[in-house]
Amino acid sequence: MPWEPGDKAAYAYLFGWYLGDGCVSDVGRAYQLVITCDSRYPAIIEECARALEAAVPGRRARVRPHKTHNFVRIESGWVNWPEAFPQHARGRKHERPIALELWQLAIVARYPWEFLRGLIHSDGCRTTNTFKTKLPSGRVAEYSYTRYFFSNVSADIRGLFCATCDQLGLRWTKSNRRNISISHRTSVALLDEHVGPKA
Repeated sequence: MPWEPGDKAAYAYLFGWYLGDGCVSDVGRAYQLVITCDSRYPAIIEECARALEAAVPGRRARVRPHKTHNFVRIESGWVNWPEAFPQHARGRKHERPIALELWQLAIVARYPWEFLRGLIHSDGCRTTNTFKTKLPSGRVAEYSYTRYFFSNVSADIRGLFCATCDQLGLRWTKSNRRNISISHRTSVALLDEHVGPKA
C-alpha cells in the first residue's frame, strides 16, 4: 500500500466528497485539494473539514467562502495528494476512466456507509415527492414520500454509488442517464439513519 490514511472511515467519507465535488491541482511545490460545498450547509462543511484532517493527520483544512457565489472551498495543500487520490489526472472526471486502487476498494468495502454519505453529501439530496390522485369516491387525496437522489455525469462514479448501495442492501433505480433514485421505504429509512438531509 503506497499510502495509508490515518483514519480510514474519515478517508472513505472524504473520498466520496472528492469523487463528487473535489479536485487536486498542481500549485508548484505541492498539490492542493479543493472540495466545493454549498454554503447553506455549515454542518456538512464542518464534517468534511474534520474528515480531511482525520484522514491525513498533520494537514489543516481551510474553509474559504467564495466572494460572489454561495459556496465555500475546503482547501488543503500537500505534496502527496496524488497518492491519497490516485484518480487525480488532467481533465474532467466524466471524460476519463475512474477506477479504484485495491487499497481504496478495501476501505470502501469496510466503510460503505461513510463512502455513501460522502457521495450523497457532495452530489446527492433528500427530497419529498408529493402527488395527488382521484379516489373512486371522487375525493382527491394527496400523498407524500421521501426520496434520495444521486446525480453524477461519470458512469464510473455512478457505478461506484450503485455497487455500494447493493452492498448495503439499498434498492435503487435509474431516473435517467445521470440520476440514481432511492425511494423504497426500508432503503430510505436506512439512509435517514446513516445520512439524513443536508444541514
